[in-house]
Amino acid sequence: MKLVGVDHIGIEVRELAKAERFYTEVLGLKVLMRMHNQVLLNCGEQNVALFAVDRPPLDPQKRKELIHSPLGKGHHAFKVAPDDFRQARERLAAAGVESAEPINWGDHDCLYFLDPDGNLLELVAYR
Repeated sequence: MKLVGVDHIGIEVRELAKAERFYTEVLGLKVLMRMHNQVLLNCGEQNVALFAVDRPPLDPQKRKELIHSPLGKGHHAFKVAPDDFRQARERLAAAGVESAEPINWGDHDCLYFLDPDGNLLELVAYR
């Protein structure tokens, strides 16, 4: 077997409509399809599926730990252009989204943040 790419990633969310607004209005993804308990979004050549699940909200202490110490934690990373990366922190802050300090890895920069359900996300910009 040879994997040829990633078709989609699945992200569990508590409130589907709220998550859809975040991923479309803040992150700029486009809705491809809505089904009973999920929304499929386009992200470049891949897709992101939001799945409604019944789970308790993320504990505030856990949210704080994730955002202030994101390295080595499970997350979903999205590529952006360097110009978009420079504006990303301001855009996230304007939307009320807390982000970690940007990290310079030499050949790329990254910025970690949480979606409304506490899913750890990352923006990556290669130079």
